[in-house]
Amino acid sequence: MKKTLVACAAGWLFVTGSANAISMQGEAGQHYTSLGVGMGTSTSGLAVSGNWLRSDHDGNVGSLGLGFSLPVGPMMATVGGKALYLSPNDGKSGAALAVGGGLQWPINRYFSLYGEGYFAPEALTSGVKAYSEVNGGLRWNVFSPFSVNAGYRYVNIEGKEGHRDNTVADGLYIGAGLSF
Repeated sequence: MKKTLVACAAGWLFVTGSANAISMQGEAGQHYTSLGVGMGTSTSGLAVSGNWLRSDHDGNVGSLGLGFSLPVGPMMATVGGKALYLSPNDGKSGAALAVGGGLQWPINRYFSLYGEGYFAPEALTSGVKAYSEVNGGLRWNVFSPFSVNAGYRYVNIEGKEGHRDNTVADGLYIGAGLSF
């Protein structure tokens, strides 16, 4: 059984047929900052990502994600999940498994629109009632490998047992990234 699972996982890794680019990005909003890394996030096939989001007032969220992307017409659609470490300022630290996905639409050579959303209900969380995040924006590929992006991000950790909700991010951001 283990050999079959390993063979299946290895097979999925070779589905892409192309090299997976490594990307790094940083974003800053009015009351939060985000740092992220990814591999294969802009090509079809498997993608791995990591992110650390820090709020000035409501806590921190760390994530490790795994997704699978496929072209759908001119867009790239991704479905996947994230393992999350949640550290709200008001409430217990905990973990969550969120499911979701996103879309990327290259408008032309220089500009693309993107959006994603993930959610973890109470059954997939510990220490909190629920987790939700939405992120979307416009990316400008200034020159290879440098890009600038602007968008909106909302991340909420819903408290339980009398603890308030912690909105880690809620607002516009600007960021920059490198992709190799």
